[in-house]
Amino acid sequence: MKAVIQRVTNASVTINGVVKSAIEEGLLVLVGIEDADGEEDITWLSNKIVNLRIFNDDAGVMNKSVLKTGGDLILVSQFTLHASTKKGNRPSYLKASKPDIAIPLYEKMKARLEQDLGKNIGTGEFGADMKVALLNDGPVTIIIDTKNRE
Repeated sequence: MKAVIQRVTNASVTINGVVKSAIEEGLLVLVGIEDADGEEDITWLSNKIVNLRIFNDDAGVMNKSVLKTGGDLILVSQFTLHASTKKGNRPSYLKASKPDIAIPLYEKMKARLEQDLGKNIGTGEFGADMKVALLNDGPVTIIIDTKNRE
């Protein structure tokens, strides 16, 4: 799995003009799933996301996690994170999982994040044309690949 984690002041996902999810302070997480991903990736990534210390403490130092701040989270599936641009100018998405594999893994990731965070999270809609809006706070953007554990 690949994830782009953005600390946000606010974020939302709109589909066909209707807001599906919206949060104030928290994290917007874009996740790309590949066939080699499994339960171990989900467990490791969820733990990393909810405990990542990228929110400021009282001294202005990034020392708090979304779990500690009580912030919210939106999880959006994004197959384009697995784009290969090695050849030509048109990206290839061969590494990205097809829906029959990706949707169950995405749903498991959502459930694990909710369990680890202790509350419901927002989502997009798998395969939909989504309009994702965010006000990146900092800006703070972290990229994680579970295969490299970084």
